[in-house]
Amino acid sequence: MLKHVTFLGAAASVLLMSSAAVAQDVTADTVVAKVGDTEITLGEMIVARSQLPQQYTQFPNEVLFDGIVDQLVQQQLLADSIDAIPPRVDFILSNERRSMLAADVITEIAGSSVTEDMIVAAYEERFADAEEIPEFRASHLLVETEEEAAAAKARIDEGTEFADVARDVSTGPTGPSGGDLGWFGAGAMVPEFENAITSLEVGGVSDPFETQFGWHVATLVETRVQPQPTLEQSRQQIAAELQEAAITARIEELTEGTVIVRPEEGAFDVNLIDNVELLE
Repeated sequence: MLKHVTFLGAAASVLLMSSAAVAQDVTADTVVAKVGDTEITLGEMIVARSQLPQQYTQFPNEVLFDGIVDQLVQQQLLADSIDAIPPRVDFILSNERRSMLAADVITEIAGSSVTEDMIVAAYEERFADAEEIPEFRASHLLVETEEEAAAAKARIDEGTEFADVARDVSTGPTGPSGGDLGWFGAGAMVPEFENAITSLEVGGVSDPFETQFGWHVATLVETRVQPQPTLEQSRQQIAAELQEAAITARIEELTEGTVIVRPEEGAFDVNLIDNVELLE
């Protein structure tokens, strides 16, 4: 933050107003300081305060007030020292104005387009007829050859616990934990593995089968239906989707009522957007 600025007499006279008088008549247009003929308003200070980096929030307002005045005064002094405004400044200000006005409209739409009833209705519609999604918990062992897989399957068929055989022979990362893969849903595994698991009954053990990783023997440990998210778990996502839909609808409405001319294909060299020299 810029510091150490001596105010002109006009600015000093404004700052010496009594706090009672300021409190009675203060608005965003209230003049706080002057630099030459340029007025610095309370509204400009409020905006500057809102844009301070996070680390400045620890300072009390009596410290920030003077610092913000100093900053704006010094910025104005430097701005006034420029003989001609660079063209890029006008382009930047135009873009910033457009962006800020659009952001205000988006904020208004987002704040007014979603109600609790709409969220509840969207939640109920989304999950009222939702299909039950199965999930599977399985274990497997992974070896290099079909012969090794067949030998491991034979041990399991003879009564050795699947987890013990997996710990003995599996070369996969789940071998030390007895081959436990935890819970997974459709599409999480390669097709050959998923087909083998979904064809089993709980407790069943597959014949050896091959995937891109090697030869497997797998067992289906248990199944369940994927639990549906609660309203509270879904609230934020549903609200965001409703807001996005409202914003899109508003843009489409405005688009239909406005003549918009876009550049014809090939009319401009697309690399021109990198040519910052055009801003000089």
